[in-house]
Amino acid sequence: MPGLLGLPPFPEDVPTHPLLIVDYQLILNRDEAEIDKLWKAATELGFWYLKNHGVDEDANEMFEMGAETMRLSLEEKMKYEQGDEGSSFGYKAAGANATDENGALDTVEFINVAKDDALAWPGKVHREYPSTVNARMESTIKPFVQKSLDVNYTLLDVLNDRLGLPKGTLAKQHPLEEPSGSEARCIKNPPKPGGITEEQAAIGAHTDFGSLSFLHNRLGGLQVLVPGTDDWQYVKPIPGHAICNLGDAMTIFSGGILRSNLHRVVPPPKEQGKYERWSLVFFTRPGNSVLLRPLSDESPMIAEAIAKLPSGKYNTGATAKDWFARRIRNQRIKNRTGPETWRSSRGTEHKPSAY
Repeated sequence: MPGLLGLPPFPEDVPTHPLLIVDYQLILNRDEAEIDKLWKAATELGFWYLKNHGVDEDANEMFEMGAETMRLSLEEKMKYEQGDEGSSFGYKAAGANATDENGALDTVEFINVAKDDALAWPGKVHREYPSTVNARMESTIKPFVQKSLDVNYTLLDVLNDRLGLPKGTLAKQHPLEEPSGSEARCIKNPPKPGGITEEQAAIGAHTDFGSLSFLHNRLGGLQVLVPGTDDWQYVKPIPGHAICNLGDAMTIFSGGILRSNLHRVVPPPKEQGKYERWSLVFFTRPGNSVLLRPLSDESPMIAEAIAKLPSGKYNTGATAKDWFARRIRNQRIKNRTGPETWRSSRGTEHKPSAY
């Protein structure tokens, strides 16, 4: 199983960017000081650690599922490849995506399982999956998806109230019963080959497509671009602490009050770079039909923020489904016609040309 045993610790002499630590149990109890901390993280960097979330055991089993799936032959995995039409669900092979506008290829492979398929099991909403996924859908994937949704919906509810939105407004943008791009992803990065640099990023610089990302990782590699600087800094993995971050949808809904920050994944630093890097994310995304627009008609705070921005900023004219498909489709290397393809995959990044 990909785990912590035998892995070297994150090096102490590598610069990292500190994240605020939010206690999920205190958030559940609506502790005002903890909510203040979450709000600070959500509005300044858009990243934070989350402890006491109760999902560690489920995450370990998801890593086992991912390892079982990655051990399948490439021929078998490719039967479930996500394709080039803008759908994310299924398997993605290494080298299928560009990581910058020059067409550099990514080095990661991963398996994505749709929230809708996990909750509908043994029914099917979107697609078929490898046998290793099916074998664990009921025992492993469905519980992980349900618990991750509980965590993310709780965080959304707290942010909803701080934005001055009527109760349940953000939840209505993420209706459980509507198909969406929400998914669980288990990712395998190869060990760092000799001579590779940080700039040869495994996953190119990006903002996340959806609303909330709930990440569990075992080694370093995640970097954030600190606002107001050109500095990429590692986020140190801490055992028992998930890393949460906001995506484009939350920036758009909030009129820019909440931050979807640029980040990337590069090889782990120093000795850690000699090992496979495994990570696991649950992405909560709005319902497919939800229009991505500021919710300024429902919150004076958001209306005030929008009034200070150029006219039309964050009025995307796109549904969540279209926004998501555009971003996925234009990262696929088979769809590349030139640098403009990569640029067309961009979201709310404050430096669209960053790589």
